[in-house]
Order: sequence, then C-alpha cells, then structure tokens
Amino acid sequence: MKKTNALRMLDSHSIDYDVVEYDPSVEVDGAKIAKENGLPVEQVFKTLVAEGKDRAHFVFVIPVEEELDLKKAAHVAGEKKMEMVHVKDLLNLTGYIRGGCSPVGMKKEFPTFIHESALNYERIYVSAGKKGLQMHLSPKDLAEACHGQFLDITKEG
Repeated sequence: MKKTNALRMLDSHSIDYDVVEYDPSVEVDGAKIAKENGLPVEQVFKTLVAEGKDRAHFVFVIPVEEELDLKKAAHVAGEKKMEMVHVKDLLNLTGYIRGGCSPVGMKKEFPTFIHESALNYERIYVSAGKKGLQMHLSPKDLAEACHGQFLDITKEG
C-alpha cells in the first residue's frame, strides 16, 4: 500500500493508527462501506468541506449516517452563511477526491470541526486520503493532526 499524505502526516507526528482497506469500486456511501467491511457504523466519520460567505473554507468531520447542519456549521465557523464546496472543486482545493477526502494532509490547513460524538469512542474511522482506504485512530489524535475542535455540527435526528 502506497502511503497517502494523510498517513505520512500521522507518521510525522508519531500518531498511532491502523489502516483498513476496502474495495474502492464500491459506491461512495460511508454507511454501506462500513457495513460491508464489518466496521461499527457509528464510529465511521466522513469529511465534508464547506465555504463561508467570505469564501473562506472549513472542514467538518461527522458520523457517516448524519447530515451537516449548515446553520450550526456557519455559527461555529463565525460565518453568516455556509455552503458545501462543489465536488468539481474538491480536488483542486484539498488534494483529495470525493470518497477519499481526509481531514488530515490537505493541500492547505483549514479550520476543522469534528462532531463531538467522536469523543464517545476510543478510536474512530476516517478517510486516509484515497478511495478504498480508512484510517482508524483516536479522535484526540485526529484533532491533534488537523488542529480540530469538537462541537455539535449535525442536524437533530
């Protein structure tokens, strides 16, 4: 397995992680990927990138079965309004593609917010920077690697 930017960054910070590989041809659906690979769905998180009204970019890491609350996202980021970044702009902005976007090792470091539920688990799964690769690490180590903050940023279920 070739190391991604995300994994190289974890290595450079001496952060402990495991890697889970899966069939990258599977459709981009985190819950389905988790179930097909025997991962606990509630511990699998997805990475979303959004843009504020002033064109600043922000990263949000939330459980795969939940939806980002754009009003909460704007509030925590100190923005009036927040919109998701278009998929076509993701690679140029972050260095990652949809389905392989990691909060760690992007082209540029953006303010990052991790859903507070991550703290309920000893370790969580997030993309390791390419389709077919998940990294399994402590939420606190993830926050250290991407300078993330833990907050409530999802819609009420």
